[in-house]
Amino acid sequence: MEDVFDVAFLHQETMFATAQKDWVYVYDNMGIELHCIKQLSRVLRLEFLPYHFLLVAASDRSFLSWLDVSVGQLVAHTHAKLGRLNVMCQNPSNGVVLLGTGKGTVSMWSPGVGSPLATVLCHNRAITSVVVDVGGTNLATASTDGTLKIWDVCKLDFLRVHHLQSGISNLTFSQRGLLAVSTGPVVQVFENVAKTFDAPYLRHRVGRTVTDLSFCPYEDVLGIGHDGGFGSILVPGAGEPNFDALESNPYQTKSQRREGEVKALLEKVDYKMICLDPTVINRVDVQLKPVKVDTLFSKVPKVTLLRDRKGKNSGVKKALRKQAIRDKLTRSVVREEIKNMIKQEEHSDVETELPATKKPYNVFYRFKQQN
Repeated sequence: MEDVFDVAFLHQETMFATAQKDWVYVYDNMGIELHCIKQLSRVLRLEFLPYHFLLVAASDRSFLSWLDVSVGQLVAHTHAKLGRLNVMCQNPSNGVVLLGTGKGTVSMWSPGVGSPLATVLCHNRAITSVVVDVGGTNLATASTDGTLKIWDVCKLDFLRVHHLQSGISNLTFSQRGLLAVSTGPVVQVFENVAKTFDAPYLRHRVGRTVTDLSFCPYEDVLGIGHDGGFGSILVPGAGEPNFDALESNPYQTKSQRREGEVKALLEKVDYKMICLDPTVINRVDVQLKPVKVDTLFSKVPKVTLLRDRKGKNSGVKKALRKQAIRDKLTRSVVREEIKNMIKQEEHSDVETELPATKKPYNVFYRFKQQN
């Protein structure tokens, strides 16, 4: 039997990827092998970004790769230089990948940038698990010394800390914000971790060493993987009771699943848009200097239409045609004005960056009296 280090579902529940000893394999829900991805070797952790159709793989050689499963090509392959990458998670709100290292730091990565977007020193010892909640606002990190910390992802600011008796191995958030923590054979569930750390909401002893945790979407069920197999427990209030059928329908039919796949492919987000602030594309670029509207409109020439024969063109249609032509001319004038402004700014930047002319140096200058 070959070792399996991690498993990740793809854009549908009928396909999943497994990180095995040498390469990454893709199977269907019947266990039939569909693909062998030899571009990803010696992978330890897998994450799938559903809105970008990207399979993210972290290897033991410190390589971080993004594979577009819709076309089967690597979009980015970065050497993180952080050692063995066995701690990884994703931010569901913006698609940024987080890596935990043995030096206690958490780095955030995007396929469009070859270096980390941000690096935070979270613990003094090695990090064992990191997880971001569904809303992308809170980050939970755990260390080998039993320290559990909560961070604000937007501000990268520390919020809460909680000390457990033994080392923490796994963390996971539910859809309603419950945090499950595993310490050896014990699983604890906390609520309202961003505000306060009270007594555990739920505590369960498995009897075996826990190796993985995961909440079932839209269900109050926590799946527990341990060295003796798999188990599950009920956690009231963990799952989201109301679901959006257009976003994720747990009761979808075969035809609905096909239509959903086609729609998701048409609405696929480009990997270059992955950044820390996903709302930046909604803003207007205001780097250019403000332009007087009256000046621009004064440069637009007047539009005069030739007189048509009687009955061939009504007054309303003529006005609409005139307005369309004027709008087109206005857009062209605005583009030309912006191009001229950009050229002027570049020219001014070049002039300011020119080095000052140096005076010729003479060896006798050192005997010159200085003021």
